[in-house]
Amino acid sequence: MPSVYLSPSVQDFNETILGESEEYYMNLVVDAMVPYLRASGISFIRNNPYDSLSQVIAQSNAGDYDLHLALHSNASPENLSGMLMGPDVYYYAYSEAGEAAANIFADNLKTIYPNPNLVTVIPNTTLAELRRTRATAVLIELAYHDNYQDATWIADNIDTIARNLVLSLTEYFGIPFVNPQ
Repeated sequence: MPSVYLSPSVQDFNETILGESEEYYMNLVVDAMVPYLRASGISFIRNNPYDSLSQVIAQSNAGDYDLHLALHSNASPENLSGMLMGPDVYYYAYSEAGEAAANIFADNLKTIYPNPNLVTVIPNTTLAELRRTRATAVLIELAYHDNYQDATWIADNIDTIARNLVLSLTEYFGIPFVNPQ
């Protein structure tokens, strides 16, 4: 049985244009993933939203996970506030498994995101959840929470996003996707 460490954002201070925090929406997505994960036979642990990022990474590293999946929403630089859109899927630049997983997530996100051309895969060496985790890691910025269309897309598609992410996990692990009963 494959195992995943789920790491929805712990940034309760990072407010979206809709008024709730990034942490709030990412935890809704993870909540919605749970029935799909269980039905598909993927074991998981999720972070505690009250932990710091360092504590989250330590908890992930204390386990034997096949993948560390961090979920966030993005914010544009101040001079571009509200103007950027689209999911960004990050992986550790020196991880072939991370790149393979990131490409699966991106390809599947393209099937549900309104403008598939805006879904990008980005190698990275500085993000702590990619650089410091023992397990293969992917960090997904699902959309820009300072852009009204993107923030609304997240809020209106929690279950669709959750299902899509678990579908991606099953593809990565080479196991069947099972809808919950």
